[in-house]
Amino acid sequence: MLEFKVAELADKAEIDKRLAYSDFRGCEYCFANNLAWRRMYGTKITIWNDFYISCSGLDKGKPYFTFPAGRGDYREIFGEMKKISESFGVPLTVGSVTTEQLPMLKELFGEYSFEISCDEGGWDYIYNRDDLAELAGKKYHAKRNHLKKLPEDCVYSMLTEKDFDDCITYAAAGYSRDSGYDDFSKVCEQFAINTYFENFDELGLTGGVLRQGGRLIAFTVGERINSDTMGVHIEKAESDIAGAYPAINNFFAKSVPHDLRYINREEDLGIEGLRKAKRSYHPAFLLEKYTVCFK
Repeated sequence: MLEFKVAELADKAEIDKRLAYSDFRGCEYCFANNLAWRRMYGTKITIWNDFYISCSGLDKGKPYFTFPAGRGDYREIFGEMKKISESFGVPLTVGSVTTEQLPMLKELFGEYSFEISCDEGGWDYIYNRDDLAELAGKKYHAKRNHLKKLPEDCVYSMLTEKDFDDCITYAAAGYSRDSGYDDFSKVCEQFAINTYFENFDELGLTGGVLRQGGRLIAFTVGERINSDTMGVHIEKAESDIAGAYPAINNFFAKSVPHDLRYINREEDLGIEGLRKAKRSYHPAFLLEKYTVCFK
């Protein structure tokens, strides 16, 4: 039977190899995200042959699997996952199933062997890299106007080790200001941010910082997800400084290598303000994700 464990930095090489096999574009298919956000849902991981699987809810007896990354016999790996679910007396439930993967599951297991549901708040916003970098055309007119409001003494640079402490302090100040200790998701976010910076180089992360007169007013952290997509994991900025948010977004997009066609800015979590902001940048498409629950 599959054996799950808490992800560790030492797992990166073996996991990255399997992630490369499948080359999925979803934000959950990158090691740094899995490592940093493991506390949010009590996520654990396992490697089985050439497959990599993450699973939440094991400690509560309600396993929820992410669609396996890697290569091999999907009928066989789903059978192994089903054994875990059956040991808890619950049906096999698998999330992050895309529209491309649904036909395969129907062919392997039968169209009526599972039920399909979705939460649009979990769909990833995928943008053309050049759109975010250039902000060209009428549809980005308002964004270009926002950028013009950025104070002239603001300077952008790529994130390096000398910026780590300032970024952590900046994020912690916002956490304290918003009483983040009363919000479990914000507690987990602080854990994720610390994990990113404590292992920045080892995780292969990249990012940028925006400073005004030397004072940090925005930062972002990203990671290459697959062969054509950069993911943005964290983006923080001073909302009371005009142009700070669009600037950190635009400058970072400009720094993304041209061989990466897309930028994944992750989900909106069903938060209306966040949804409006993400859609205002005109995504190339939304990466639809579904949950299948076997009968």
